[in-house]
Amino acid sequence: MTDRSVPSAPTVPDAHRQAKYQVRFDWAAEGARSVAADADVVVWVDALGDGTIVPSAPAIADLPGTGAVIAAGLTNPAAVAAWALAEQVRLGRRALISIIAAGGSTPAGATRFAVEDLLAAGAVVDALASLGIDYSSPEAAAACAAFTGLRGAVAHLLTASVSGQELVATGIAPAEVAPAGRVGTVDEVVVLRPAG
Repeated sequence: MTDRSVPSAPTVPDAHRQAKYQVRFDWAAEGARSVAADADVVVWVDALGDGTIVPSAPAIADLPGTGAVIAAGLTNPAAVAAWALAEQVRLGRRALISIIAAGGSTPAGATRFAVEDLLAAGAVVDALASLGIDYSSPEAAAACAAFTGLRGAVAHLLTASVSGQELVATGIAPAEVAPAGRVGTVDEVVVLRPAG
């Protein structure tokens, strides 16, 4: 007799969940499955997205948990941090915040490291820390250190990155990409999924 039961989803090891930290960081949908299931706020970071503040987000329904999902890039980290703090106040307790860097795509379709998303995630961690939300995982702290260490070069790194150069190769001028690297120029927070 053949077993036709549906295999269960793999269990995420505790260490991968970064559960003891208020601010966690990981990459793409797989990382979201690790750190976002119990999050009150999921920050989806896609610094280039479609070239605007609204990222090319994954199917929101595929993200785990019931926490709010908001969009972030380099242009709005302070607004995102203020939004997360307001959500924490609304909840009346410490909000768990998972920051997910979208990453780029390889030619084969796998997720690849994207420096612009690392820097934007770090900018969000830095903005959260400036508001007192600073109990961050080592992964989040490392992203923050990358951003703070390279803050003065962010706009250049954005256009010079693999993702930036991919856009340039499609005919988009570097001057059109550069605004996505202007830190803190947008006060808008796009809610991709309200808290449920």
